[in-house]
Amino acid sequence: MKTNKYVEELQVKSTTELNETLVAAKKELFNLRFQNATNQLDNTSRIKDVRKNIARIQTVISQKAKAAN
Repeated sequence: MKTNKYVEELQVKSTTELNETLVAAKKELFNLRFQNATNQLDNTSRIKDVRKNIARIQTVISQKAKAAN
C-alpha cells in the first residue's frame, strides 16, 4: 500500500529530516488553503492528503522521542 511505504520512508529519516519535512508539508498546506480560498484549487482532496501526511510525520516524530527515553 502507498501509505505504508510512505511511513516506512519516514521511519528511516532522522529527527531533523522529519522536522524539515514537517515544515515543508505545513507550507504546502498553507498554500493549498490559500488557493482554495481564492478558488484556484482544482483538486480539493489534496488538502486532506497533506493533513494526513502531517499527522503521520508528527506520529513518527513522537515515536522516535519515546524510543529515545
